[in-house]
Amino acid sequence: MTMIADAPSIPRMRNRWLKGAAGRRDGVAGLLLLDTLAAVGFAAGVAGGVTAVTGQGTVWPWALAMLGMGALRGVFATLALRRGAVRAGTVKRAQRLRAVTASLRRKPGVPADSGLLATQAVDAVEALDGYVARFLPARRAAAIAPILVLVATACASWVAAVILAGTLLPFVAAMILAGGAAADESRRQFVALHRLSARFADRVRSLPVVLAFRAETRETEAIGAAAQELAERTMRVLRVAFLSSAALEFFAALSVALVAVYCGFALLGLLPFAVPQTLTLSQAFFMLALAPEFYAPMRRLAAVYHDKQAAETAADTLMALAEQEPMPWVRGAAPLVLRDVAIHHPGSDAPAVSHLSLRIEAGETVALLGPSGSGKTSVLHLLLGLAPLSAGTIEADGAPLVSLAGQASWAGQHPLLIAGSIRDNLMLARPQADELAIQRAVAAAGLGPMLAARPGGLDAKLDARGSGLSGGERRRIALARALLNPAPFLLLDEPTAHLDAVAEAALTATIARAAHGRTTLIATHSPALAAIATRIVHLGPAA
Repeated sequence: MTMIADAPSIPRMRNRWLKGAAGRRDGVAGLLLLDTLAAVGFAAGVAGGVTAVTGQGTVWPWALAMLGMGALRGVFATLALRRGAVRAGTVKRAQRLRAVTASLRRKPGVPADSGLLATQAVDAVEALDGYVARFLPARRAAAIAPILVLVATACASWVAAVILAGTLLPFVAAMILAGGAAADESRRQFVALHRLSARFADRVRSLPVVLAFRAETRETEAIGAAAQELAERTMRVLRVAFLSSAALEFFAALSVALVAVYCGFALLGLLPFAVPQTLTLSQAFFMLALAPEFYAPMRRLAAVYHDKQAAETAADTLMALAEQEPMPWVRGAAPLVLRDVAIHHPGSDAPAVSHLSLRIEAGETVALLGPSGSGKTSVLHLLLGLAPLSAGTIEADGAPLVSLAGQASWAGQHPLLIAGSIRDNLMLARPQADELAIQRAVAAAGLGPMLAARPGGLDAKLDARGSGLSGGERRRIALARALLNPAPFLLLDEPTAHLDAVAEAALTATIARAAHGRTTLIATHSPALAAIATRIVHLGPAA
């Protein structure tokens, strides 16, 4: 995690980042304030009903007012929950996209810890949900709603309003103390969760190595110890949360009890001191019905305060991603220049590619030919940031290039498939693609006959292994996915491998059309496919 030099400014920077991530206000706090106003109306209905029962009016209008205000409270609460959830979903999608983009387009030298990247994109982003959906609206409402209740109470009895205000001051002091302790414990708990998630993800990824060295028992014990530490930290957070809840409930009950005692003694005329007001039964019932609402907004805020603490801890991680300088965007018209490039994979005895110099002009189609192991795939992986640049330089439009990730359409030798429909797999490249664009990509890649023969067509379900698909069908899905993304660069790795002559000829024509207007690099063994290129580059011993 990137450290910020000016430690005193960390909370300020964190709050600024959270405010920017949450974006504009969406009216959820307004709905909660309307809920408070409906509570005032409900209390007025109770007071009016009591007056009517004593023979001073009709009961049913007040009963209808009570029912109507109660229904409105339910409506406002439901709308607040739904609107908050929608807003939180929008914020999470935006932040998850930023986290993934920053991970894929990180600068050279930034460690690529897969477990850490997973927790940043999943756990840290998910921690923003409660902050946006519940905490922010509750905090904004808690700043105004008690004042509304206090003003309404003062209209009936200024003494009762003073009682409510008097119990608020020690409550605020208690909550500040409990909140500070809860924030520290919650931050430690989230860091422990972050560490456990990252470790577990990395161990799953390296499971074959763990099994090969018979280290499963040791790793299981280590993960178990980390999980136990997380459980202990979680219990500490809960203890502090229970303490703050107890303080809240104590002062809320105290305020209601004092108001009730005052109303009862005032109505009976048994107050031990003189009060410059005469309390009626209607006013007493109004205050008794309204007194619990004075602490209701703060109860709501206290219930979701842990969401703020979790979001602040997550912000430390997500801010570090935002601080990484993203790679420059490459213009589609820019030539790519590789100068004396070498690719040496970790653990390999010899480099996959060495002393490769190549200039690819904008809009040019270049075919890389060579025997298996000559480094064709490694060159494509290098341009995507998936292979290490061990020597030499890569430039685009005269500037150093780190990766074309996010700027290139890609179809590899072993197409990635996800569990879902064929449509879902295609839209990985372009989630916002409309139906017309999908159908064009399907037709261009020659997927039509396969879809016509498969029940469900584009909506046919696949598992993560692509069971039931031939190698050629997998490659056509990958090609359709690449064609669906209108990126300025097109990188293809053996797109026609294992196809018969007729299928290869059809797919070659499709690729020739798709390469028009794009800078295209094709790794292939096929002379027929290489023939559509404007230039052929030989790699390996056969060069």
